[in-house]
Parts: sequence; C-alpha cells; structure tokens
Amino acid sequence: MSKTTGFSILASAALMAVGLSASLQAQQAGMSFFITSAGSGKGADLGGLAGADRHCQTLAQAAGAGNKTWRAYLSASAMGGAAAVNARDRIGKGPWQNAKGVVIAKDVGDLHGDPNINKQTALTEKGEMVNGRGDKPNMHDILTGSQPDGTAFAGDKDMTCKNWTSSGEGAAMVGHHNRQGLTDTPAAKSWNSSHPSRGPGGGCSQTDLVSTGGAGLFYCFAAN
Repeated sequence: MSKTTGFSILASAALMAVGLSASLQAQQAGMSFFITSAGSGKGADLGGLAGADRHCQTLAQAAGAGNKTWRAYLSASAMGGAAAVNARDRIGKGPWQNAKGVVIAKDVGDLHGDPNINKQTALTEKGEMVNGRGDKPNMHDILTGSQPDGTAFAGDKDMTCKNWTSSGEGAAMVGHHNRQGLTDTPAAKSWNSSHPSRGPGGGCSQTDLVSTGGAGLFYCFAAN
C-alpha cells in the first residue's frame, strides 16, 4: 500500500469519526429525557427537589443539552406545611426523546400509559444503557417517590426519603427502568412505581439503595 493510499484511508477514518461525533452531539442537543449517569453519592439525599433539578441541569449541560430547563421526575410528600408535589406536573408536556433521538413518550398521558421506556431506550445523558437484572451490579431501581400515575403518595407514609433530604431512615418508591422484576406483576414491570427502598441503613442510604438493586439514579425530563 502506498503512502498516499494510507493517508487517504486515515483521512477517511478521521472524517467518519468526526461525522459520528457530530451526529451524536446533535442527538444529545435534542435530548429531552435521560437517566442520570450518576446519583448524588449520598443515597436518596438529593438536596431536595431543587438539588435534584440542579443535578439534572448539570449533567445535561455537560452533554450539550443545557439550553433546556431540566426537572427531576420526583414527587414530594405534603410535610412541614408544604403541599405535595407530583412528578407528572414538573416535567412539561412532551414529547420526550432520549440521547439517540428515540421518542419515549409523546405526552404526559402516554408517559403514564404504556411509554417506550425499557433498558434499550431509558439511556443516560451520555447515551449509555443502565444495568438491569442479570447485570452486575443491578442498577434498575430508579428513584421516583411516585404512584403509577405520577402523583405523590397521600397521607404521612414516607415514600420520598423525607422529600429527598435523607440518607438514613425512610423509604423511597422506585421504578424499574428495564420493566422487569422478580415477578410478572404490573408493579415489577413499572418504570416509575415498583417497590419501596429498604436496607440495613434505614432505607435511604447509598448502601440501602444498592442492596435492593439501585444506585441512587433518577429520571430527568426537559420541561420546555
């Protein structure tokens, strides 16, 4: 092979790599839904809803989609005189698409009906899949604090780890992003309301979340 031919092949490969990178960046810029690639590091203590929103915004910014207003898909309980907050009311009207341009739901009704959310589509802001059942470690428990319709739990039952400020006692409702669980029940297949967290530390620590198959990750949606 001549030097000219070699340079031509290298140049073509470089151009292809640049093209693929530009294509991925364009898709990420259009992204309006992702699972956080990392949690707070403090279990379900996310710094409240405001802290969770900032985390979404920071990750989106790093991925080239920071020109949108990002909200964490998390509900909050009525406590301390504050009204309950429903996750479904925080995330805009849709439609929403992942980092590869795949639409996961066209509107709020679709999202809480039968959305296109599964292991292949519920990607991080980097366009990467999140571990599910059968992977090590399993990370399919995604924090939501929500009922299947995206609303907060009524009464004094804590399903939000004290409104996302506890890394000790409490519990957080989680969903299975891969729509799989230990059984074939609707709850096991729910992306947003499968079971409460639990563990040796009280239910809200990073260790607790890991022990039930999670990592303190949560969903982020572009609200505009």
